[in-house]
Amino acid sequence: MRTFGVEEELLIVDPVTGEPLALADALLAGRKLAADDAPDKPRIPDPHDSTNDDDATGLTAELKLEQIETQTRPCLDYAELLHQIRQGRGLADRAARKHSARVAALATSPIASTTHTTPNPRYATMQERFGLTVYEQLTCGFHVHTFIESPEEGVAVLDRIRDKLAVLTALSANSPFWNGVETGFESYRTQAWNRWPTSGPSQIFGTHSVYRRVVTRLLDSGVLLDEGMIYFDARLSRNHPTVEVRVADVCLDAEDAALIAVLVRGLVESASREWRAGVDPAPVPTVLLRMAAWQASNCGLRGDLLDFGTFRPAPAEEVVEALVDFVAPVLVEQDELELAREGVSRILNRGTGSEQQRRAMQAELTRGADAPAGLAAVVAHSVEVTMRRSEDINAREPAPVLLRVRQS
Repeated sequence: MRTFGVEEELLIVDPVTGEPLALADALLAGRKLAADDAPDKPRIPDPHDSTNDDDATGLTAELKLEQIETQTRPCLDYAELLHQIRQGRGLADRAARKHSARVAALATSPIASTTHTTPNPRYATMQERFGLTVYEQLTCGFHVHTFIESPEEGVAVLDRIRDKLAVLTALSANSPFWNGVETGFESYRTQAWNRWPTSGPSQIFGTHSVYRRVVTRLLDSGVLLDEGMIYFDARLSRNHPTVEVRVADVCLDAEDAALIAVLVRGLVESASREWRAGVDPAPVPTVLLRMAAWQASNCGLRGDLLDFGTFRPAPAEEVVEALVDFVAPVLVEQDELELAREGVSRILNRGTGSEQQRRAMQAELTRGADAPAGLAAVVAHSVEVTMRRSEDINAREPAPVLLRVRQS
């Protein structure tokens, strides 16, 4: 069984007004403000090593001071991962409460706010180079790392999961509002994020040498600052022996986040088996993958998705269930098929994070609140859901940290 771990980006918010608060540097006072993408990110320490004086809190800064990132350790099963996701949320919220703030698993801020770029030279250069894209890039994603035995296996996996990743965007959709506006999208984060020059689906690479050659050509173009800006939907991690899948919104419910991670691990294992069996990747043009991602971002689970076999529209429920069927042989071996089916059914019946946000907004408007009050209520509701069963996690447990992933 492959180990897997996740990174969650959370908004730091005012619990009354719902406004994002630029407090990441305060929450991480005295610690390095280097995000996971940064090329100079310090070695991630072993929290069990008492001689280590590096940051072992499991919290790091991101591009904006209004957000903070949590990381888990490598896990072997859903229950362990869910526990660590909740632990990370509790850790971040305790830090925020010290400054009269809270954290919320919102992929975009419902409320318009001035944003503040984390003060380090790399981000300052990005701000100068990419302008409004950086200024407006207050988005929170959910990244899943799954162990691979070699870079060659990793590239084989990338080639064979690319046609199915849009389904995860739809399942995780949690960003219907943007700067105080109803966007009409379920995952508007996907739209905002895809303004970066390398974001979105990638080509079929075939070999690790080709993957590296493409990365080198992108860097040689002079458009990117460094390799940390290779923002493919799925990529090889530079810091861990993992494939990193990056298409999901941060999930409002911790249970949904753990479910997405289980499905990603199932996709990685299924793809590796196809590669070892000599099954070629589906030759889907990248432009069709972009279309599938746009449709998932726009409709979520409310309408049609593009079926990952035919790339023709099909009811979202059928496409999601087809994804579970695809990874079912692996999930059965890992005793995760029942929980995956139950988790998908839960989201389909209850709605995604976006649908929950809209319901919270509509409830306030029905009670006669104006739009600003309604959006503040959306944030308050989101804080409550984010922290559900997270606040009682024992603070004395080792802090969640994404260590180098190893296969058990």
